[in-house]
Amino acid sequence: MRFRLLKRNLLALLGISFVVVTLLFSTRVLLVSDDTSGPGNTVKKNPGVSSSDPVKLNFRSLSELTQSVYSANLKQSVYNADRFPGDPRLVLVVQVHNRPEYLSLLIKSLAKAAEVHSFLLIFSHDYFSEEINTIVQGITFCKVLQIYFPFSTQLYPREFPGQDPRDCPRDISKDRALETECLNAEHPDSYGHYREAFITQTKHHWWWKLHFVWERVQAMQGYSGYAVFLEEDNYMLPDFFHFYKSMIEFRKNNCPDCDLLALGNHNGLDGFTALSNKVLTTGWMSTKHNIGMAISREVYYKLMGCSNEFCTYDDYNWDWTLQHISGTCISKPLKVAAALGSRVLHTGDCGLHQKENCRPEWAAQKVDEGLQKAKAGLFPPSLVLDGAEPVAHKAHMKNGGWGDIRDHILCNNYAKRL
Repeated sequence: MRFRLLKRNLLALLGISFVVVTLLFSTRVLLVSDDTSGPGNTVKKNPGVSSSDPVKLNFRSLSELTQSVYSANLKQSVYNADRFPGDPRLVLVVQVHNRPEYLSLLIKSLAKAAEVHSFLLIFSHDYFSEEINTIVQGITFCKVLQIYFPFSTQLYPREFPGQDPRDCPRDISKDRALETECLNAEHPDSYGHYREAFITQTKHHWWWKLHFVWERVQAMQGYSGYAVFLEEDNYMLPDFFHFYKSMIEFRKNNCPDCDLLALGNHNGLDGFTALSNKVLTTGWMSTKHNIGMAISREVYYKLMGCSNEFCTYDDYNWDWTLQHISGTCISKPLKVAAALGSRVLHTGDCGLHQKENCRPEWAAQKVDEGLQKAKAGLFPPSLVLDGAEPVAHKAHMKNGGWGDIRDHILCNNYAKRL
């Protein structure tokens, strides 16, 4: 039995190797198209990106959908580039699943943001639908790029990285799993549970997206600013860009060793007017600083240096994993300049673990009421340091859900180059 199980594990690894090669091949095309010149092959600044026709995904069959996803990632159509020429002054990266009502609410907030015409919006999708594409491709107020997570469970419904019918059930014991010879019997998580594809996808998508944006997106060539990472159920305040520019100045003068900027928090608009111009410096924590997180290219490279630690840590949450490597693999814990008056609100009342009773219309009403009270605090002339907390690694109890060696291998390969 052990021999048969070893054989099945070997076949599983060979299968994931094929998947990984496909990913690396798809990114290879982008690598060889990089424009280089002179000693040291310095990458030239992208001279500009022309507007392209909107992406049309092919939903006729699973294989055609998969092919159109890969083609879209290679083509990288930028909408509205002719209308808004020049390099972006800010890049926003939105991770999108399948909550179109909340996505529409985010886009409505962006349409009202000051100087939004100077943004590049990148929408990174792991669920593909005509409805979501129509919403995103209807944006006319700035440049827009859509990228597509090529290992979505939607594209692999009955094989890894989706849920293979030969996979072990979540709650089966390891002894029983070994007896039944289910595919991943040797690799439960720290709590004895086996992987669930829909649970693992968010962490996969976040790590792939981080790499793809900084390494593969042609419109980012030459961009020296921060990329601000958002989710589809976020809402932007009208003075977001004004506050972002003030945070850059604040960091330069008050916290040059701050690694990250947290432009949002989870406190909503309570007390916003009094907190509007206040900033706290502290160690990065997943429960506080994972919303509206601004990452520079320099910090991206620091994170990618810890790819193996990120990809093998047994926690299905990208943010808890990031907190783990901050102060372990990254010897000096990540330091953050955090807004006390949040410029990014969380509107979602449902998500990964709650699928029912979602009421986006209530979220919209609550935001509108809050903004009426917060108007007086918008567009502060400058920012002030409200506190400087010690920066130290804060260990936590890992959540599991990430024990399968196939997830480790696939995740690690996002950052590898042929």
